[in-house]
Amino acid sequence: MDYLVNLSTLPADTQSPERMAKAGVTIRRALPPELRLIVGWVGKHFSEGWASETTVAMTRQPPTCFIATLDRELVGFACHEATARGFFGPTGVDESVRGLGIGRALLFACLNDQKAMGYGYTVIGDVGPSEFYEKTVGAIMIPNSAPGIYAGMLKL
Repeated sequence: MDYLVNLSTLPADTQSPERMAKAGVTIRRALPPELRLIVGWVGKHFSEGWASETTVAMTRQPPTCFIATLDRELVGFACHEATARGFFGPTGVDESVRGLGIGRALLFACLNDQKAMGYGYTVIGDVGPSEFYEKTVGAIMIPNSAPGIYAGMLKL
């Protein structure tokens, strides 16, 4: 199922800046020279499908991919405007650093970027952890949204 987030009521992210600083994690927009490194990392840690979507986000100007780094090493990513305009995702965090709030920080970085672009809403396609999105940003399920934009996609 797809979920909808009202960006006009997006709460301020008061937790992430302090949590990321405490953990030594930097959240920032990806740079074009990092494309191959980021896409390779996403393919290795998640999937080739997500790597393809990340490639699209990386080739936008400015890139619509945000990354999390720890000691200048990639530990997480989040994209928007990849498979469809107004969509958030894909996103993922390395298993070794999960639980630090990195996914939350990346989510807010993307949603605030979409809000700055003028979007009133964003769609989170084919949601996995629905409770996280409901609790964190007030996402609501879109009725009759399955199978969504990924319907009929080639087997990867």
